[in-house]
Amino acid sequence: MAGVSDDFEDVLHAVGPRLRALRRQRGMTLADVAAATGVSESTLSRLESGQRRASLELLLPLARTYGVPLDDLVGAPRTGDPRIHLTPIRRHGMTFVPLSRRPGGMQAYKMIIPGTGRPPVPDHRTHEGHEWLYVLHGNLRLVLGEHDLVLPPGEAAEFDTTVPHWLGSADGKAVELLILFGRQGERAHLRARAR
Repeated sequence: MAGVSDDFEDVLHAVGPRLRALRRQRGMTLADVAAATGVSESTLSRLESGQRRASLELLLPLARTYGVPLDDLVGAPRTGDPRIHLTPIRRHGMTFVPLSRRPGGMQAYKMIIPGTGRPPVPDHRTHEGHEWLYVLHGNLRLVLGEHDLVLPPGEAAEFDTTVPHWLGSADGKAVELLILFGRQGERAHLRARAR
């Protein structure tokens, strides 16, 4: 248990210098901080110098004033990243990053088509469903039935995936796009303002 106690003491000793650094970074005096927090200048000075132990009652108004999470004030170790890190799926030489986890219904993906140096030869596919896509980066070649289209960044397309289709790079360079995929008959609903 000595190791845990030592770690706790190290965290407490680091609070003062961290508070002083934050105050200076924000160009504030002890008087400014006292006015903003209601904590006396002498208490703030003792906190910064390590002569006073930090308490939640003192740290909460300081965290608010400095605009930082309480964990940052005390240098608490990270307990885990709250973000969900989604596992990419590699299929047909492309990478799909799932952006939704809801079973059934509309699914969202970021799709990355790697650069190959030369435009690939289309290989048409069909499957049940409906797809909506939006090009983020690069030039996408979309072969859809008899249509052969090039979509630059900012363009979108929507189609029934039972129609033979193929997606690839128009110029052999990498392409990034967002895809919404729904079951057969399920479509993305777009609303536009009347002009």
